[in-house]
Amino acid sequence: MRVVVVGQGYVGLPLAIRAAEVGHEVIGYDVDAGRVKSLAAGVSFVEDVSSERIAAAMENGTYRASDAARDCGGFDIAVVTVPTPLTDGVPDLRYIEESARTLARYLRPGATVILESTTYPGTTQELFAPLLEDGSGLTAGADFNLGYSPERIDPGNPVWGFKETPKVVSGVDAASLKAVQAFYAELVDTTVPVGSPKEAELAKLLENTFRHVNIALVNEIAMFARHLDIDVWQAIDAASSKPFGFMKFTPGPGVGGHCLPIDPSYLSWRVQRELGQNFRFVELANDINGHMPDYVTRRVMDAFNKQRRSVNGSRVLLLGLAYKKNTGDARESPSLRVSQLLLDMGAEVRAADPHVVETAAVDSRLVRVELTQQELAAADVVVLLTDHDAFDYDLVMAHASLVLDCRRRLSGPTIEVL
Repeated sequence: MRVVVVGQGYVGLPLAIRAAEVGHEVIGYDVDAGRVKSLAAGVSFVEDVSSERIAAAMENGTYRASDAARDCGGFDIAVVTVPTPLTDGVPDLRYIEESARTLARYLRPGATVILESTTYPGTTQELFAPLLEDGSGLTAGADFNLGYSPERIDPGNPVWGFKETPKVVSGVDAASLKAVQAFYAELVDTTVPVGSPKEAELAKLLENTFRHVNIALVNEIAMFARHLDIDVWQAIDAASSKPFGFMKFTPGPGVGGHCLPIDPSYLSWRVQRELGQNFRFVELANDINGHMPDYVTRRVMDAFNKQRRSVNGSRVLLLGLAYKKNTGDARESPSLRVSQLLLDMGAEVRAADPHVVETAAVDSRLVRVELTQQELAAADVVVLLTDHDAFDYDLVMAHASLVLDCRRRLSGPTIEVL
């Protein structure tokens, strides 16, 4: 089949290459000309998709990246994987809307359109479908298949890749569900059908809200435990020995990526708009996790105060700019907020991250460096924010005079743990 994947980012590219590898003719459509140029040269920017896989798919003639809308023509399957950010706290669905209008121009009877972008329950049927119908003159369900299947990409996960992770699938009617499920059954080991797109949309938000709330819980406990002179990490390890009724979450400098800082707010917004009620768990989790970079900064200040020193004029080395270990994804990363806070306080801030290449969101005052003995020795404090396996932790423990470890990766007399 001819498959169009709209959006070639962290979600769309793995899907597109997997579809190409099983034999479909895939067009990876993206409005970012620079990204398309890079992909056309066989260069990947996503850790889970190697440049070799892209090159192989192009050599086989099963994958081509394009920024020309006309290349979307003639599709049998179209999957939309575009970003859904928050703008001033409100869901911003303009990329979904633009994608629907583009695909509508090329929509034919019998084709299948699938939305993967994370959004509030009701988007597929109340927003996406009408735009497709208005632009094509066709009717969802009657003339073309329409469904929703939430993305479950976990960057850097060596066990649960795209193929191994069960895929939730849905359709606006029985025929649509059958078409959507048949497509993904070729790509993944397991599909999980649900009754309608609304259940599938809610499932995605439920998954991320669950993580968001539990991370907020352990973050707040970590802050309290320190003042109570309790080792929260030992307590978490002890609780994790229970083989039922407990799932391990660990403290950190905050949450990042597209999912946790944003997705639960989609559900909260929907509840407020439709029911006039506040989703208190989400709002509390947003407050706690959103202020963890401030707490990390205060811990740096406290460490300097003990030495009768000031943050202003001190040299700080941050380890990790990505929001998640072993990835180069710095979207909404708490590390960026920590760096900004310290820079605003007058610190000389340097950062090492072997994975993060994209620098658009990085403060221009931040100096990018390699992790070396010289950088460690010159730093007044080292702050471990993202515990990439590529970091030489023995080198850090041997040469750093003071470390604030936000991930419990280090030990020793010069180490303070979050």
